[in-house]
Amino acid sequence: MSQTEVNDSWRGWIAENLILGGHPAQLAGIMVQSGIAEPAARAEVEAALRSPYLRGVARLHNRLAKRDWVLGIQSRLNQLAPAEVPRRARLAGDDFLHQYYRRNQPVIITGMLDDSPAPTRWTFDYLAAQLGEREVEVQFGRNADPDYEMNSQSHKRRMPFGEYVALVRDAGVTNDFYMTANNDGHNRAALQELMRDLPPLDAYLQAGSSGFFWFGPAGTVTPFHHDLTNNFMIQVAGRKRVRLVAPCDTPRMYNQRHCFSPVDGRHIDLQRFPLMAGVAVIDCVLEPGEILFLPVGWWHFVEALDVTITVSTTHFKWDNDFYSHYPANQDF
Repeated sequence: MSQTEVNDSWRGWIAENLILGGHPAQLAGIMVQSGIAEPAARAEVEAALRSPYLRGVARLHNRLAKRDWVLGIQSRLNQLAPAEVPRRARLAGDDFLHQYYRRNQPVIITGMLDDSPAPTRWTFDYLAAQLGEREVEVQFGRNADPDYEMNSQSHKRRMPFGEYVALVRDAGVTNDFYMTANNDGHNRAALQELMRDLPPLDAYLQAGSSGFFWFGPAGTVTPFHHDLTNNFMIQVAGRKRVRLVAPCDTPRMYNQRHCFSPVDGRHIDLQRFPLMAGVAVIDCVLEPGEILFLPVGWWHFVEALDVTITVSTTHFKWDNDFYSHYPANQDF
């Protein structure tokens, strides 16, 4: 019977498992069970142990382990008491900066839309009558693709806004279609008049700030992910359930591609994702007229409990350029 050859795939497997703490004899035994001759298996493991490349990677692994230890300190402290997102009425700009923005802590701001026409004006009838002829872009076919958020470019479809309004009105509960920030490149001009109905929020935002328009039926879901900037979620209509996980728990979020996590926020499967057992998940419901501050790096899962309209924005008065330093090659 022919022996299995030791190729670069096996060499990569050896290096990865040695770094993760695998015992050399055990690794060689697994290789033998897979059809590799014992002398060849032992020789490859011994060669890896002598490699200066592996020693360099081991030093890097140790630095990352130290970083995870530091993050784990805050993670453990977060579990000492139940956490919640505070609500602050008409929070002053300086208080927002010093108590939440600078500290990277979420907060729900209330009362800022009390004098805005948007919450009462943006009805189905109004949107269809005022903007129904405009062509808009929407995400469709999400139910057939478990990775619909990562594959958002392939789910874009254009249609009259009035036709989309009618779809949302009659949809019931579904996640199959949703107008999101991924459609903003086309929708910004089509829906620009709506932004005039929102307050300037100049205590927090730059003058003339624009926003991303989110509109969909009850049941739409944005999976766990983190943003690369600080973000405001301005809730104009309907309620959204938001689940938050602090950045210090990133090592437990099974993040393997860009800013996304495969953990399902609707039901966190601890058998599939056992590290999540030690993660403090903060739940809140964002009500109409409220604004949620989502700090950069915070993982969040969002589920619409009703037909919802949300405007998100990132144009804060203070430094918000964190994406320029985001690590390259994250699509792995």
